[in-house]
Amino acid sequence: MLVNRGRRHAVAASGVAVTALLVTAGCSPGDAGGAGGDTAPSADAEAGSAAAAVDGLAVKGRAPRTGYDRDRFGSAWADTDSNSCGTRDDILRRDLDDVRFRDGDCEVVSGVLPDDPYTGKELRFTKGRSTVDIDHLVALSDAWQKGASQWDPSKRIALANDPLNLLAVEAGANRTKGDADAATWLPPNKAYRCEYVAGQVAVKRKYELWVTPAERDAMRRVLSGCPDQPLPAGDAPTKAPERFTAD
Repeated sequence: MLVNRGRRHAVAASGVAVTALLVTAGCSPGDAGGAGGDTAPSADAEAGSAAAAVDGLAVKGRAPRTGYDRDRFGSAWADTDSNSCGTRDDILRRDLDDVRFRDGDCEVVSGVLPDDPYTGKELRFTKGRSTVDIDHLVALSDAWQKGASQWDPSKRIALANDPLNLLAVEAGANRTKGDADAATWLPPNKAYRCEYVAGQVAVKRKYELWVTPAERDAMRRVLSGCPDQPLPAGDAPTKAPERFTAD
């Protein structure tokens, strides 16, 4: 079966509503990504924008990574939305064009990422080859150090599988990013930086994760170049169903 969809458009598939990251035309993202001195909030930030939302995030130091393990966020790509497809396939179906499935409309075996957000390249995805990864915009290790270590398991599982926090990207760029936050890594594709940071702000706001001072300043710097960049929204719950909760 072949499916052709525009990448990151809002879709409803197999009973799942996936709200996409929005692209704002004319965005001029800031280039800086490293830590620096305090950056004041932009006076040009519009209500409801990502730039305005940054200043509502709690600011604290990074907690220790002690105790972090990927398993603390549940099994990978759990079907938390009960559509009988794993989360990874849901995101591939959402973000790729020319999608082909093994059987039915669940297991994605091939497709095209027409404009990789991190590099700007067109990429062909074939199941079993490490061309395309599904990235957590807010890395799970970063989340662990900024509040998630204190959560109950159901909230961690929800974060790991929330479409708002997931994006199909080039594997190499994703692995270079690792668990970095906005203070230490931004996409090489500068045209995507406003949207990227807006997505991180949205996830941290939804899940009440904090940011470090350097991270907050880096977010402000990027979003100062696009003060009307919308804050993405997603309707997935912040707690996974009980059957996914670890004992």
